[in-house]
Order: sequence, then C-alpha cells, then structure tokens
Amino acid sequence: MTRTAACLFSAGLLPVFRPSRRYAAVKTSASFAANGRLAKNNNVEFKRKELKDYFEESKDMIKADGGPPRWFSPLESGSHSHDSPLLLYLPATSFRKSILQPLLPLLEVMSDQIYPRVHDILSLMTDSMVKGLCLQQIVGDISQDFIASSFYLSVSGRDQLLPSQEEGVRLCHTLPKCEIRSILDSGHFLFLEDGIDLVSIIKGTYFYRRGKYLNRVSDYMPITPSEFNRYYPPYRFYESIISPVMLSTLENGMIVRGLQGIPSEGPVLVVGYHMLHGMEIIPIICQFYVQRKMILRGMALPGLFERLRSKALPNASLFDIFRIMGSVPASASNLYKLLSARSHILHYPGGLREALHRKDETYKLSWSDQSEFVRMAARFGAKIVPFGVVGEDDVVEVSPQRSDANEEMATDDISFPVLLPKIPGRFYYYFGKPIETKGRMQELRDKEKAHELYLQVQGEVEKCLAFLKEKRENDPYRNIFPRLVYQATHGFTSEVPTFEL
Repeated sequence: MTRTAACLFSAGLLPVFRPSRRYAAVKTSASFAANGRLAKNNNVEFKRKELKDYFEESKDMIKADGGPPRWFSPLESGSHSHDSPLLLYLPATSFRKSILQPLLPLLEVMSDQIYPRVHDILSLMTDSMVKGLCLQQIVGDISQDFIASSFYLSVSGRDQLLPSQEEGVRLCHTLPKCEIRSILDSGHFLFLEDGIDLVSIIKGTYFYRRGKYLNRVSDYMPITPSEFNRYYPPYRFYESIISPVMLSTLENGMIVRGLQGIPSEGPVLVVGYHMLHGMEIIPIICQFYVQRKMILRGMALPGLFERLRSKALPNASLFDIFRIMGSVPASASNLYKLLSARSHILHYPGGLREALHRKDETYKLSWSDQSEFVRMAARFGAKIVPFGVVGEDDVVEVSPQRSDANEEMATDDISFPVLLPKIPGRFYYYFGKPIETKGRMQELRDKEKAHELYLQVQGEVEKCLAFLKEKRENDPYRNIFPRLVYQATHGFTSEVPTFEL
C-alpha cells in the first residue's frame, strides 16, 4: 500500500505539493524485499473495477437528494492510515480566464434543462443493466464520444480553452512546496489517456512519504515491472547504439559475461569510474534490473534534487526516472541509510569532477583522499565491487581545454567541456571480484588501515579500466557497422558477440 501527497489538475499539467494534513491510499502491483529485489511469489493482487461495477454501485446514488458530492475510487485500497498524505484534484481552476467564460450565463439558464438530461442518461443505463439489455453498447456509444472529445481538446502547450501552462505557473507560486509536471500532447481528460500513471508521477516527484518528513531511503517505493517496461524502451534504443558488454567476476575469480558475479545479498557497494557526463549510468542501472532484478540505488548529484529560487527543479521531469529507479542525493547520511537497508548502491568517489574531466584526463580517476565510505561499508559488512567502464571516447570527443598536468585536482575546479559527436562506439563494463569487509569493522576503524583498503579499491578500478582498454582491441564488433550487420541478420534484440574471455 502506498500513500500519496499531491495536488493535480487535468489540463495537461500536474502541480504537486505537500500539505500538512494527509490522507488517501493506493495499491501497487508488486512487492519487494528490503534490499530492493523483487520478492518471488509474493505479488500483491488488486482488481481494477469495470464500468458495470460502478453502475451497480451507483443505483442508490444517482437520485437528486440534495446531499454532498459522492465519488468512487478506481482501486480498492481499504481504509487509509492516520498519517497518510492528502491528494487533491483540481480540474479547471483557470476557468475565469477561459474563452468559454462568456458562455457561463447561458449555461446557468440552461442548467435546469441540462441536469435532468444527465439524470435521465444515468437512469437509462442503470435500467438497461437491470433489465439485461446491451449495456455495453449503450455505455460504449456515450463514453466513446466523451473520451474522443479529449483528443479534440488537446493541450500541447497551445490550449485555446484553458490557459493551462500559465495556471500551472500561478499555482506553483501560490502553493508551498509545489512542482509542475507537464504532460505533452494530452487533453483535459488526463486520467482517461493511456500511459498516464499517477503513482509513477508522485514517485518521480519524491512526494510520497511514510511520516511527517521525507526520507529518500525508507520512503522509496521500488519500481514495479510495469513501470520499468514503460520507461525502458527509450533507453533500450540507447543501449542498442552502444551495445554494452558487461563482464563480472565470480567468487572463484572466473570472468563471465553478464552480472552473475554481483552478490545477491546486500549491502553491496558498487564503486567505479565516472565517464564523461555519466554516460555509463543508464545501462548499468537498467541491466542490473533486467539481468538480476536488482535495484541499484545511485548516489546522485545533490543539485538534481534541489529546488531553485523559482521553486522549480532544473528540467525536473528529465530526472524523474532516476528517482523512480531509487537515486538519492550523495551524502554520508544517505549512504549510511542505504547500507543499513542492505541495498545495492552505486557510488562514484570521483563525483562531478570525474564526470566533467578534461580532454587529457580520459579514464583517469579523480578520487580525493577521503576514505570514509570504506569504513562505513565495513561497519555494515558490505561487499565492495570495483568496476571500470570504457567507450565514451568512441562516442564523443572533448574539445581542448586549459589544463596543468601538475595541477592538483580539486572538486571546486569544475568546467563543462565542449563535446563533439563521433560515430558511436561500444561501451565495455568490467565488475571485479567483490572485496569482503565483513568482520573487519574493528580493523578498519584505524584510519591508516582504512586508507590502505581505499587504495586497494582504487587500484582494482584502475586494473578494470586497463583490462577493458586492452581487451576491446580484439573485439571484431567494436565498430557500430559490424554490429548493425550482425543485428540485421540475427535480430536487433540479439546479444552481439565480443572478444574471447
């Protein structure tokens, strides 16, 4: 069961905010273990009501008795908990600015004639169901016209009936802690359209929480298979271009293709090299889920989660998928919480400085001297999996920049490099043998011992990079054109071969 916190209005925009009082509940269709993996044979079942169910339940509610408004929920979710959030739905708050406003007096005159007709239509459908007539045909004719009208009232940023985008901005500045999600090419009947999932939108905005304050670790709702299948296709096209080769190391030291070498039980800290602009992240997170049904929770740049003075996230909706996949702002406290939750965690010690490296710093680690993540991992007995990734130099070329080879790399010395596109190459990932920290907590309390292990992890990452740079020279499918020929003859979903292991 999930609890949502949102304020919505349907004209293509979704303003969302956190109020102080909260209630409402919705069920999801899958359950997960504490470490983020799919729990086997333990799916939560729920039944979405059909239209006939609503008419059956509405027999006693369609009579005009002067009572308050009534409505049904499309999901059977049971009673809400005491601290569950409030969800508000605001269908047309900007009607006063609509071109339909001059017609309001006419509608008031006609109201006495319109409302009885609506009552007659509902009564006709209810009587037809009771008498065993073809309710499906009657409802179908009416509902098809109703739903079809939404496509003729498409917003697309040029809504002539309601100023949706302007209203969204107004509400965002009026309501506290508000964010906007714009649903492109949608109509005014937003929740009748395919592909609109309210729960996913709430998860992407990080407005779901279990208590008074948001905890991005414990409040995380793992992505469901249906959500992943909906978000994955665009990234699958990206993967087909770079055709990633993923290698891992088993406990006996054997290198295999695939992610079988990643420990199943957490906590697991996956530590590695951050390619230019983080171009390697999407295939890692997606393949962990596809191959192992693992949710790899990334430690992301805090700026992606911080609101600007305009109350908006920078290109907020572009980062929703990372939140849905479990990313959290990089911080010591969040790392501690993820380790205590026995999660699989993606960590880049080089951070933003490494992801924005200069032309002469390709595949060069930019790690600081801070070894705190090693001691924290030992505290929870986490396995550390070092990894390297190469291939971004085959996709883009970094323009020359001023650089001093003897200059110390500092996290505050950051500039955005100019990228020149090239013919796409191939990405290669190598996850080394897991490093065990269980039982070493007392030993690694010593800073020197912890730093020794830190240097060991750093050295393993560098070995992974060297291994891949050497091995890819023997890959007959490193260039995109041989890969396209192979996929054309074997199917574009087939796995393209690589070098011999």
